[in-house]
Amino acid sequence: MLILAFDTATDVATVALARDGEVLGERASRAVRVLQDVEELLEASGLGSNEVEGIAVGTGPGSYTGLRMGLVTARTLSFSLGVPVAGVSTLDALAAGAPEAVPVIDGKRQEVFTLVSGEPQCLAGEALHVDQGVTYVGDGAVRFRAEIEGKGGVVPPDDDARHVPWARHHAALARDFGDAEAAEPIYLRVPDAEKAIRR
Repeated sequence: MLILAFDTATDVATVALARDGEVLGERASRAVRVLQDVEELLEASGLGSNEVEGIAVGTGPGSYTGLRMGLVTARTLSFSLGVPVAGVSTLDALAAGAPEAVPVIDGKRQEVFTLVSGEPQCLAGEALHVDQGVTYVGDGAVRFRAEIEGKGGVVPPDDDARHVPWARHHAALARDFGDAEAAEPIYLRVPDAEKAIRR
């Protein structure tokens, strides 16, 4: 199965093409470039968009705007190409890229998104539980490096590839392909705009 996968939940957006577990191409850029990256990956792989059989999209948690962009793109491509979609947690993809490490996404506002007992949680950065000698990856780990290392955790160098939720992992983790509307974002808090309206 030829899967087009992408994630726009963090500041680094990733796109990959994978067929039956083999990565045909992958790149990292910005959420606004996802469609351009898709076109360039297909062209570089010598494939047409009509050959794509499924779409795997990152569902966060992460940036509200980034998540919306990714999901709208997945729904648009699903409709235009006539292919099913599977949502994949950005935290799960990060974890897949760094086995034995704890994924930590920068939630802004001094918060992080991470997995607690396998479930996504939003925590204050300083409240993140850190185990001595355990590795922490993701842009949240980089942002809170001092706190994590101060508690005995390990954070790879800022430019380490394990900090990026590579789309190849979304392709590998994708299951239950179906209607694009079923791919729901993982929101762990109310968006800022919605808070402003409620005031």
